[in-house]
Amino acid sequence: MADQWVKLALDIRTFDAARFEEYVERCRRAGIRLTTLAELGDTPAHRRRLYDLNKECSADIPDRGEFYTFDDYVERRIEVASFDPRGVVIALDGDGDGNGDGDGNAWCGMAVTSDWRSDGFVFNEMTGVRAAYRGRGVSIALKTVGVGFAHLCGVDTIRTFHHPANASAIAMNRRLGYVDARWD
Repeated sequence: MADQWVKLALDIRTFDAARFEEYVERCRRAGIRLTTLAELGDTPAHRRRLYDLNKECSADIPDRGEFYTFDDYVERRIEVASFDPRGVVIALDGDGDGNGDGDGNAWCGMAVTSDWRSDGFVFNEMTGVRAAYRGRGVSIALKTVGVGFAHLCGVDTIRTFHHPANASAIAMNRRLGYVDARWD
């Protein structure tokens, strides 16, 4: 299966962030705040929320199979050298709990990018939005903000890959400027 993945790369030197700023602004107007795990605090409670969000969003990936246990997720995705909480962009709904207080308790989307700067790139591990928030441009906003992590790492390339049946994710990345890529 590994040779069937659709591999994509984005050259951030040619990325037109202004073209996608409308999605970031649309989120703000809707009360959705885009922040990072570093800004929120890389705490055990936030890691649990990240895991729950990632697990829910990953269920839509074709042929994904069973998701990690929480302990496996922490071991394989967080407690690794490539993890950096500055590369974890979170979409928070200002009133996602429905009580009208605007406290931003609902984690509604995520874009996780890992640090592979020693190899000349960063890697978009996962972008996902809860079903109730889809179709609002939240994924594009998350990925637009996430490009900043590549700047922080001093690299020009973001890589990602997708199952070939994940047409919506592939199309979104192509819209952002990702092109077909090859690597080992």
